[in-house]
Amino acid sequence: MDLITTHVNADFDCLGGMIAAKRLYPEAEMVFAGGQERSLREFFLKSALYAYNFKRIKEIDLNAISRLILVDVRQSSRIGPFGEVARRPGLEIHLYDHHVEGQGDIHGAVEHIEAVGATVTVFAEIFQDRDIRPNADEATMMMLGLYEDTNSLLSTSTTLRDYRAAAFLLSCGANLNTVSDFLTRELTAEQVALLHQLLRSLTMLHVQGLEVAVANASTEHYAGDIAVLAHKLQEMKSLDALVVAVRMEGRIFLVGRSRLPEVPMGQILAEFGGGGHGFAASAAVRDLTLIQVLERLPLVLEKHVRRGSSASDIMSSPVRSLDESASIGRAREILNRYNLNAMPVVRDGAVLGIVTRQLVDKAFYHGLASTPVTEYMSTEFVSVRPETPIRVLQELLLEGNQRFFPVVSEGRLLGALTRTDLLRQLVSGAGLFSGQKKSARNGGQKGFLRKQVGRLLRLQLNPERTRLLQGIGEVGDRLGMGVFVVGGFVRDLLLRKENFDIDIVVDGDGIAFAEEFRRSHQCRIRSHEKFRTAVIIFPDNFKIDVASARLEYYLEPGALPQVEYASIKIDLYRRDFTINTLAIALNRGQFGELLDFFSGQRDLREGTIRVLHNLSFVEDPTRIFRAIRLEQRLGFRISQDTESLLRGAVREGFLNRVSGGRLLNELIIILKESDPLPALKRMAVFDVFKFLHPSLVLTPAVIEVFTEAFRTMNWYELLFLEERIRRWQVLFLCLTCQLDDDAMQGVCGRFAIPRHYRKLLTSERKNFHYFLRHLERRCELGERVLPSEIFARLKPLPLEMLLYGMALAKGEESRRLLSQFISHWRNLAPELTGKDLMKLGYRPGIIFQRILKALLDARLDGWVSGRDEEIDFVKRMFPSPEG
Repeated sequence: MDLITTHVNADFDCLGGMIAAKRLYPEAEMVFAGGQERSLREFFLKSALYAYNFKRIKEIDLNAISRLILVDVRQSSRIGPFGEVARRPGLEIHLYDHHVEGQGDIHGAVEHIEAVGATVTVFAEIFQDRDIRPNADEATMMMLGLYEDTNSLLSTSTTLRDYRAAAFLLSCGANLNTVSDFLTRELTAEQVALLHQLLRSLTMLHVQGLEVAVANASTEHYAGDIAVLAHKLQEMKSLDALVVAVRMEGRIFLVGRSRLPEVPMGQILAEFGGGGHGFAASAAVRDLTLIQVLERLPLVLEKHVRRGSSASDIMSSPVRSLDESASIGRAREILNRYNLNAMPVVRDGAVLGIVTRQLVDKAFYHGLASTPVTEYMSTEFVSVRPETPIRVLQELLLEGNQRFFPVVSEGRLLGALTRTDLLRQLVSGAGLFSGQKKSARNGGQKGFLRKQVGRLLRLQLNPERTRLLQGIGEVGDRLGMGVFVVGGFVRDLLLRKENFDIDIVVDGDGIAFAEEFRRSHQCRIRSHEKFRTAVIIFPDNFKIDVASARLEYYLEPGALPQVEYASIKIDLYRRDFTINTLAIALNRGQFGELLDFFSGQRDLREGTIRVLHNLSFVEDPTRIFRAIRLEQRLGFRISQDTESLLRGAVREGFLNRVSGGRLLNELIIILKESDPLPALKRMAVFDVFKFLHPSLVLTPAVIEVFTEAFRTMNWYELLFLEERIRRWQVLFLCLTCQLDDDAMQGVCGRFAIPRHYRKLLTSERKNFHYFLRHLERRCELGERVLPSEIFARLKPLPLEMLLYGMALAKGEESRRLLSQFISHWRNLAPELTGKDLMKLGYRPGIIFQRILKALLDARLDGWVSGRDEEIDFVKRMFPSPEG
């Protein structure tokens, strides 16, 4: 028997999840494991739930359960009598939950555990994937669960996926009036009395520099819906973290609410036998008095509340600084080179003052370039210590006009904070996909918890690759270096896309790191001294790129970058787009911690391609190609500002300053995409093709050839022949199919095409075009074209040219002949060999070549078949050994 159940004291998310699970398991019985919240009990009385045939526990033979489907719970202690059933050996368990942080002791053969606002969202996504549409009643019950658990889509745990789930349920007929009727209720007299007690008992506990509110109350009668009172209290007092404890009917009911990732309510109330997620949790305690619970609570909070962020968590280090002897002109050069707005002026490591770009520009304008910066630097400034709490920094930000804060320890400059750093930490947006965390290291962007990132790594990578990343972190620990996996790997990990291109950045010397890694692992390395990078190459040819955290600056548009060491934050700032600035720490103490300094998660969530600064396309115009490629590959959109900057860079002609080799490389990467045509169409929209060649235009005819080329290459791959094709070469030929021979020579010159490819694109292409025109004319006239004729002309050509020809051919007969050549004739050879001819009495020489060619032509044209016929053919056509 299949059985669907949920946790005791069930709420609307439990109900909606169970109703949804019934659609996936239509033969299953639905049973509540225990009591329900008052609001759900009222819904039972007023709705048509009887039609869904919920069973009572006493109606179920527990021994007959063969598959247990758990909704919104993973803890055996929270499912009443089914806890023992869940521990039964051999029982098949399926889990559907949104509490990714919970310490669940139940594991399933099937697990759908997603960090979203409600379990209903998990089911809504499954329904959409499987094209299942709930009826209006089912959609309404699911919407009740979604709205209750996300506070009508307003709580901090709400994700974009919850909004999409709500839209889906609304499209299925969910009744929002019903949702409103049952979720918007007046407090009963008993609840008002309890709320009054809670307000009077409210106290603040200071834990790890954070405030956690605690309130308690007692009543002899069951009042129900303590969660509603907790929500009311949190809103009335604007509390970031709250634990409510209410004694009623011999039990202590605990409800926790938190807006702070440092106060994980799910973990806190799990200590009392409850559960939930970081922002909302509950528990029911039987074996402790209210006094005992309140006495134990501070100890539990000390155990689980994490230290609030401080200056050392978000500061940049090392800091670019100016020596006191530097001039205004030198300060201006450094500020512009490194794109800085302020810098400290130091003497022997001690901060003397601060200069800003605005001040330096004005001084330079007034002819003070040679004047020492000490003459005009600001000496009235506030410095902070590494342990300064974020809340103190917030006060400093609000009270003064200072936007650059030196972080000083024992009188020496240790790091720096900017106003942007503080604002990014203090102001957070909606979370990405799941359980949100405002981390000091992640720049204040809500998103994945370390545990979630670790789980994603285990899901996306095989155990060997996961151990490899852990080993990389251990090498960093030995060397005292911070180690991070960065870029596209992290982006695609969060998007649940496969990507095994691992890029590592270390806070230190990348080559020294790679050398140390080689000493303890079976691999070799290839290093690049100029950029302080290395490639680790394993025996199976798997490669990992290692780079030093570095700063790049450009001496002129389109030039290759100049490189200097920098911090991980500055290293990430040099990257092309915000979605590629994400990094995951690999050191043991921080393994799985996600760094997001530049709102990369937000842009992943919103599906946006955005540059980090306004000169991005000026400094490296090839980012134009990458923006288009990523937009189409990921199904994202280029942001309005970024598109404006891209068009400006095209308009100013910055791509003309890029070397042909770099342009060719970017074009090849686009042509290697699974479907490059959308990216090419976007290139046409942005008028990029003129920089490749003035005559290169993406016409409808070219698009038609492209489409036919994909059909042709797919046809070839279904032949399962050994020779592999270079798809990008076929598509490059298609893209340039309308260029004449002179224009193609120009393309080769612009791109600096290597010699081994130039022949394909010039002389071979020219000869093939001539042959194809001649072949199609003969086919149109109905002339018979012998296979031997085709073989003679096409045998020297590479496979890519032949497939291009099939795509280009307009006539069915010419296309058929080309396909026959590729699939049958191209690798045909006579069965007789030179040794056989010697046995027949022929002497080696030019006669062999004549005989073998005649044999091949005869086989191609169908005159001979098999060894015996070949021998007869040779004797008949070459009657004497002298020929």
